[in-house]
Amino acid sequence: MKYSKVFIESFGYELAPNVVTTAEIEQKLTPFMTAFGFEPGQLGALTGIKERRYWDEDHSLADKAALAGQKALDEGDVSPDRIGALVYCGVGQDGFEPATSCNVASQLKISESAHIFDVKNACLGMITGIVQIANEIELGNIEAGLVVSCETARQIVDSTIEEINTRKNLAFYKEAVATMTGGSGAAAVLLTNGKIGHPHTRRHRLHGGIVKNASSYHDLCYWGFETKGMPTRDRVIMRTQAQAVLENGLILASKTFAAFKKEFDLPDDKPDKFIGHQVGAIHHQKFYEILNVDIKKDFATFPFLGNIGSVSLPITAAIADERGFLQPDDYVAFIGVGSGLNCYILGVQW
Repeated sequence: MKYSKVFIESFGYELAPNVVTTAEIEQKLTPFMTAFGFEPGQLGALTGIKERRYWDEDHSLADKAALAGQKALDEGDVSPDRIGALVYCGVGQDGFEPATSCNVASQLKISESAHIFDVKNACLGMITGIVQIANEIELGNIEAGLVVSCETARQIVDSTIEEINTRKNLAFYKEAVATMTGGSGAAAVLLTNGKIGHPHTRRHRLHGGIVKNASSYHDLCYWGFETKGMPTRDRVIMRTQAQAVLENGLILASKTFAAFKKEFDLPDDKPDKFIGHQVGAIHHQKFYEILNVDIKKDFATFPFLGNIGSVSLPITAAIADERGFLQPDDYVAFIGVGSGLNCYILGVQW
């Protein structure tokens, strides 16, 4: 996929208010840790995550996504009646029906002629949404679109901690420990054809990208009802075969990166910077090793935000831009592997 008239106009994001340290998570895991003689600090050493954030116990995903969306509209100086499509892309939704995007669109007063829908693609939801909006802009169907998401981790982390302590089983801990990386937050990305918004905005051209999948590995990570399907009296669980996800995800990322470099005819020293989906320390290190890329080209937020699912990559891009890591004319790769397995890489001229 290649684009000639698609631009990232602005970002918006909302940080969850409650900071939860990894030390606090470990304290809650004391029954399990004591049973196996684990010393304090092992979870932090394994994940590289010092803290993450949670929303208050009672919250709406649409409300937080709308806050991020409003910030993106304000930053881009684009009126909501110019938005031709709004896509909500979270792993979590406020319910099965209606689409969470409808609530967000109502709060933002998006045009009644806009396409309003949800997209789900695990941790790559927002990247998938960006591609959907970019396609519509490139075709000339719309002049601007808004991609939003909100993720929440408190409930699934707390319920998994309870399971770990109850079972006191090392094999189960290995399957559930990835859940402990989860954080909460909201983000929005405003895309336009470059002809609307503030005339002096430093917009970022979206060149295009590559997608590849390894869907035979769809069962390596699961978040849903304990009995797969739609049972009426079942609890929600999360299970991740972390090592298998890592190994097969790295192979997929390597294939996708090679195809990306070839498709866009990039020299050895490009891309200049990388914004990746944020998982944890081991994944972070192995990811850039297999791509043969200097890890200093990447901006990391996982140590203080954890893994915020679909929000991780765009919120990292926004913070990296604010802190001056991304410079004008940098060729930036947005890159991520998500459960399924899917891999997207997008090239953005900053």
